[in-house]
Amino acid sequence: MSASLSRPRVGVWLIGARGSVATTVVTGCAAVTAGLHPPTGMVTETPAFTDSGLPALSDLVFGGHDTLDCPLPKRAETLTAGGVLPPGTATAVTAELVAADREIRPGGPTPGDVGSETELITAFADDIRDFVHRQALERAVVVNVASTEPASQGGPGSPLPPSTLYALAALRAGCPYVNFTPSEGMHHPVAAREAERSGLPYAGRDGKTGQTLLRAVLGPMFAQRALTVRAWSGTNLLGGGDGAALADPAAAAAKNAGKERVLADTLGAVPEGEAHIDDVPALGDWKTAWDHIAFDGFLGTRMILQTIWQGCDSALAAPLVLDLARLTARAHEAGMSGPLGALGFYFKDPVGEGPVGLSEQYEELVRFGRSLGRADGEGRGARSVRDTEETGEAL
Repeated sequence: MSASLSRPRVGVWLIGARGSVATTVVTGCAAVTAGLHPPTGMVTETPAFTDSGLPALSDLVFGGHDTLDCPLPKRAETLTAGGVLPPGTATAVTAELVAADREIRPGGPTPGDVGSETELITAFADDIRDFVHRQALERAVVVNVASTEPASQGGPGSPLPPSTLYALAALRAGCPYVNFTPSEGMHHPVAAREAERSGLPYAGRDGKTGQTLLRAVLGPMFAQRALTVRAWSGTNLLGGGDGAALADPAAAAAKNAGKERVLADTLGAVPEGEAHIDDVPALGDWKTAWDHIAFDGFLGTRMILQTIWQGCDSALAAPLVLDLARLTARAHEAGMSGPLGALGFYFKDPVGEGPVGLSEQYEELVRFGRSLGRADGEGRGARSVRDTEETGEAL
C-alpha cells in the first residue's frame, strides 16, 4: 500500500508506561491485532461501534512517560509469571513491546529534581510532540494509567501534582487527555482553565473496573426496586504497585472517593459503612473485593447481600484503556471539545454531564458511537497535532 493511501496512525501516550496496566495494554493490542487472542472486554470491538470510524488497533502506536526503567519485555515476563498475561503471548509480540519501550521517556518530578513546573511541562510536551513528529502520527491521545496519587491538600500556590503536570503537557502538545486514575489531573483548577481554553476533548476520571462496576449495577437495582439500603461496606485486598501505592492513606482516600460517589449518585445518598483497601503483596497483580450490603425489604424485613469479586485489575483495565484511546481520538478527529460526558460508562467519577446507572451509561455510549460515525470532522478539534504544531499554536 502506498504512503498516500495508507491509513493515518494514532499515538497512545501512556503516563505510567512501564506499569502493569500499560504493559498489558501494549501486549494486548499487539496480540489482538496479530489474531492471537480475541478482543474480549473491548466494547469498541462489538457490532454497536462498527460504523463509528474508530482507528484500527493495528494503527495505534504506543509511547509514554515513566519514572521506572524496567524494559517492557521484562515487565511482560513478570506479568506472565504472575498469570496476568497468557503463556507465550509476550514472547510472540516482543517486537511490538521493544518498539513501544523505545518511545518511553523519563517522567517526573523525581526526588532531587531541580526543574521548575513550567520546565517539566515544557519537557513533557516536547516529548509528546517529538513522538508524533517522528512516527508521522495524525494525532495522539495522552492516557494517565500511573499509580494513584495522594489526595491533594494544597491550596493556592501549592505545587501542582504530577498528574496535573502531565495533563497540562498534553494540552500544550495539542493532545486529548484521558485520566484513568483517581489522581487530580485535569480536575485541578489550573488544568481545568487551560482545558476550557484549549478546545480539546478530555475524559475521566478513575476507571470503573471491579468493585465499583458492581456497585454501579447494584445501586440502581436497589433504587429502582424501592429497597432501602441501610449500610454498604467493602474491603479490597490487593498487591502489586497499586497495593503499595494505596497503602498510603491519602492515596486510598482518593480511590475511595470514587467508590462513594457511585453510591451517592445511584442511591441518592451515601449509606453507612466504609470501603477499606489493604495491601497484600503476596497477591501480586490480583485482587479480591468483598461488599456487605444491609437493606430493608417490605414491612422492614432486614436482609443482606454479599458479593465477592476476584480478578486482575490490569486485565480488566487494559481493554477499557484501548476503548477510551480510540473513542477520544475519534472525538478529536470529529471536532469535539471539552469534557466527554458520554464516556461516563468507563469511570467512577466522570467529567461532564451524563446518566449514573451502568445500563443508561451504556446506552449513552452507544449513541455517542453512532454520532461519531455521522461526524464530518469539521471544527477546531478536527485538526491534527501536526496542524497545531505547524501554526505555532500553544497554551
